[in-house]
Amino acid sequence: TPNPDVLCNRAMKFGALLDHARQKGFDALATGHYCIRREDAVSLPELWEGRDKNKDQSYFLARLTTPQFAAARFPLGKLEKHEVRAMASEFGLAVAEKKDSQGICFLGKVKVTDFLSNFIDENPGEIVTTDGRVLGRHLGLHRYTLGQRRGIGVPSNTDHENFVVTGKDESTNRLIVAFESPEESTLWGRKYRVENLSFLLPEPLEGELDLLGKARYRDPSTPLKFRSLGDGRAEIVFRDKQRALAPGQVLAFYDGERLLGGGTYALSSQGRADLQAPSSLSA
Repeated sequence: TPNPDVLCNRAMKFGALLDHARQKGFDALATGHYCIRREDAVSLPELWEGRDKNKDQSYFLARLTTPQFAAARFPLGKLEKHEVRAMASEFGLAVAEKKDSQGICFLGKVKVTDFLSNFIDENPGEIVTTDGRVLGRHLGLHRYTLGQRRGIGVPSNTDHENFVVTGKDESTNRLIVAFESPEESTLWGRKYRVENLSFLLPEPLEGELDLLGKARYRDPSTPLKFRSLGDGRAEIVFRDKQRALAPGQVLAFYDGERLLGGGTYALSSQGRADLQAPSSLSA
């Protein structure tokens, strides 16, 4: 389940739009992200969480490149949302009372599944449990995400236990489900492989390090151990078990409130994030 906001920032806002701005003679691009850029005359600029912790958006910038970040400016980072709304109202701007945006901005009111149906053909298949029992039919694997409870199309059991999506087998076009449980190894894990790493640092992180990580936007930062594998890859061990981390989702790395960079969870052969058990890493 790729995060479109992270992809949009890297490819569109600080990709195509920044290129366009430079062609017009501008040196930098200012956006409304709630995060803080810190710099001095000696060191490279750093990206920190915004003052408004409820609106902090540093996570969405975890995959920027260093040249992109060098041209980025965040004038709202030291303000809280209510202060920004008050300023907008004072200047008579129509957006002062606009609701916070939700979902994918360029889709408007269109559902994501409806949008994707314009590009991906429907391909129904079987819904099966982890032990192979067939429970029903799905409408197409692209319509479901790891950890999804609602809209699967199979009822709960007599004990009112709900099924959740635990994987996708693209080779057989099967959607794999199981009952929600902290002991369900296909849904909960601590050890993962991450790829497509990028860092807002002079050099990529190397060796074994103790860092903080945000497994998703809105998740609190949690301790983890990081080991570089080279070629933009790393092994990760979270201190605590994480639920339903899907391939393509972004893991952001922090040192306190400073964003260091990020990567995406690798894909396993079972259609889940690639769980690993590195022998030299423990947490």
